[in-house]
Amino acid sequence: MEELDIATVVKRSIRGVLALVSRSIVIQGISLLTALLLFGLLDESDIGIFAVVSASLAFLTYFSDIGLAAALIQKKESLTTDDLRTTFTIQQILVVLLVLIAFLLSGFLGAMYHLNSEGILLFQALVVAFFLASLKTIPSIILERNLQFERLVLPQVFETLAFSGVVLYCAFHGYGIMSYTYAVLARGIVGLIAIYCIAPWRIGFTFSKSVARKLLSFGVPFQANSILALLKDDLLTLYLGIVLPFAQVGYIGFAQKLAFTPLRLVMDNIIRITFPTFSRLAHEPTSLGKAIEKSLFVTLALILPALTGVVILAPYLIEYVPKYQKWEPALVALTFFAINAAFSSLSTPLTNALNAIGKVKVTLYLMVFWTVLTWGITPLAIMQFGFNGVAYTSALVGTTAVIVVAVVRRYIQFRLGNIIWVPLLATAIMGIVLFFISAIVITNIPMLFVAIGIGTVVYFGTLFALGKQHIIEDVRMIALNLRK
Repeated sequence: MEELDIATVVKRSIRGVLALVSRSIVIQGISLLTALLLFGLLDESDIGIFAVVSASLAFLTYFSDIGLAAALIQKKESLTTDDLRTTFTIQQILVVLLVLIAFLLSGFLGAMYHLNSEGILLFQALVVAFFLASLKTIPSIILERNLQFERLVLPQVFETLAFSGVVLYCAFHGYGIMSYTYAVLARGIVGLIAIYCIAPWRIGFTFSKSVARKLLSFGVPFQANSILALLKDDLLTLYLGIVLPFAQVGYIGFAQKLAFTPLRLVMDNIIRITFPTFSRLAHEPTSLGKAIEKSLFVTLALILPALTGVVILAPYLIEYVPKYQKWEPALVALTFFAINAAFSSLSTPLTNALNAIGKVKVTLYLMVFWTVLTWGITPLAIMQFGFNGVAYTSALVGTTAVIVVAVVRRYIQFRLGNIIWVPLLATAIMGIVLFFISAIVITNIPMLFVAIGIGTVVYFGTLFALGKQHIIEDVRMIALNLRK
């Protein structure tokens, strides 16, 4: 397995960020457009059913490799054939068991959530797609560990096109919830074929006790962290499917989709790059601190204005698109989910850094705290405020990101000054301008895009004026590494 020096890590990380972000703009753009069209084509209940069924399947994903994939990426030494095949063997044993259990329980889950036969078929299709996704793990690990993100993102593009094309075709032709069923199967098949064409790996089975023991020492605490995230988020969605009507779960899904789209577009890609990058820099504290600073600045500089724009402009989208008027009750929830997303853009890269340097138990304690807080408050908030209580709790839990900053600084030295206040001030100025001009400028959907353009110009102009030196230095570094 290829080992990388610091210069190569920096070069590939920069190229990886550009590749992932540029192509993910296309992917997320297609996904967002697809979601917006589906919000108009499908009923609130269909959206709610898909959210609940997808959340139920997430349980399988979190138990499918018990953290071995992350352990391989984080491992300091070169990967061996035994590492890869032992991981694949353990994963496939778990996956096959989970798939069998899922099919056996599909009728029970259908009865619990009052799903019709189409809802059950959707769940079973997601189970099949889950199995297909498990076969992509090892090729993905190899590419990710070597920071070859330019190649890694291509299967995602094909998957997105397959899913969007099928789900929209079916929705336009009145297939209802079955639109999702055909789409998830198409996505799973296309993604599997694509990644083996791009990064072929010879499947093999073996088991090494020494390899398994070493990988599990990191993987089990890491996956425990992920399982707690599952309990905090996806189990909560399942709970909502029981205590709230599907239409209200749909409102929550609509608000989360819009609020979290900037996170999916920006942070998910940066996290995917920074975990292996931080892992390679774990023994270089100065380089690691600078890498954290730059990743935080980029994350905040892109996510904060996007969230502000979504909150300010969403009411106009609903007002001027007749089929979206049914989503007006979700606007309050959208604002509070956006608050959670803003704080997550600070806390998630930092917990990612803790995992990369091996402090996985620390992040586990943080996740325990967030899970207890979420489940302790959410049911009470729902009783008091209805479905909006979910969003209120989400925003409150998000504010605890300040604790993460203090914890991470115990292990890694990094600065926060300009990293926070420059994008925050630029976002505030943009938000004020956008708020006042929107009421005057936006009279239809085309003028909505004019307002977006004005907000974009104001934000990036202000950002450059406030952080000129920092931005110029980063641009020069990027240009230098791209030329190498």
